[in-house]
Amino acid sequence: MSREKQKISQVSQMSQVSRASKQDELLSVQSQYFLRLDELKLTKKERIKKTIWDPDTRQFFGRTGTSWAKIGLFYFIFYGMLAALVAVCMWVFFQTLDPRIPKWQLDRSLIGTNPGLGFRPMPENNEESTLIWFQGSNKTTYTYWVDNILKFLDKYYVPSKIAKGNGQIKTCSHHDYPHLGEVCEVEVRDWEECNRDQFFNYHKNSPCIFIKLNKIYGWTPIYYDDPYDLPIDMPESLRHHIRSINNTRERQNVWVSCEGENPADVEYLGPVTYYPKGVQGFPGYFFPYLNSEGYLSPLIAVRFERPVSGIVINVECRAWAKNIIYNRAERLGSVHFELLID
Repeated sequence: MSREKQKISQVSQMSQVSRASKQDELLSVQSQYFLRLDELKLTKKERIKKTIWDPDTRQFFGRTGTSWAKIGLFYFIFYGMLAALVAVCMWVFFQTLDPRIPKWQLDRSLIGTNPGLGFRPMPENNEESTLIWFQGSNKTTYTYWVDNILKFLDKYYVPSKIAKGNGQIKTCSHHDYPHLGEVCEVEVRDWEECNRDQFFNYHKNSPCIFIKLNKIYGWTPIYYDDPYDLPIDMPESLRHHIRSINNTRERQNVWVSCEGENPADVEYLGPVTYYPKGVQGFPGYFFPYLNSEGYLSPLIAVRFERPVSGIVINVECRAWAKNIIYNRAERLGSVHFELLID
């Protein structure tokens, strides 16, 4: 009998628990219903305020202060660990790089092994334009180009403005190449009449254009140093200049020639003088480029002595070396610009 009483009491307890749970559910449903009624009574402005801050539940945007603290701590730790992981990866990556020596060189690089030419002055207002237009009798027009050149040549006239580090600047020659840690000096006095004191001869309608060879790390030119093995399309004046040099080492230069692109341009351009006079090119002791401290690219000053006024003259300057590919249509191994002197 006692066992039956126990079973009956257990059943009654369970029924009471189930009744209590059902009552709780009903109460929660009723409370939610009345809450919704209360919310419906609120105006739109009051509902927005309650969404931002509910004084009854003390919730801010639907979360209590404790809830916001927990989620904030979680994301702080998560993003902190993510940032640390990225920082470690970047540190490992930068350990594989050298600030002076590129990882991909020559054929493996995007630049490749065919250096191009650049010229100064260049129009600053229109990057696509290559027209140099001025009037020698009008100081305002030629001062623009003179200032452009001065800005470019600033580091050549004042070499101390570039970082030298441990690099040593020396006066090089074809018989005295630089050693490791040394760089060759670019002697501005070799430009002679193409100097800042004479406004680069723009006031005389005899402008000087500076030509440079684009830098490619580790690239070494293969010279046209045999006077009897020169390209057929090389200008006769340059062929004559190369043959006039008796020493083989002094013929180890990347030669440069500037001519009118068309027969009419050749006639309108007139005589051309190159500085330094004895080279007409970039001396071989400036190569290869190794990104050494204090290195300055060699420059050639090209003076157009008597170009015809009032006509746009198309000029092409070309670099000559056995491993410089030339293509006029693609502007490979050359540079193009126009001269217009009023």
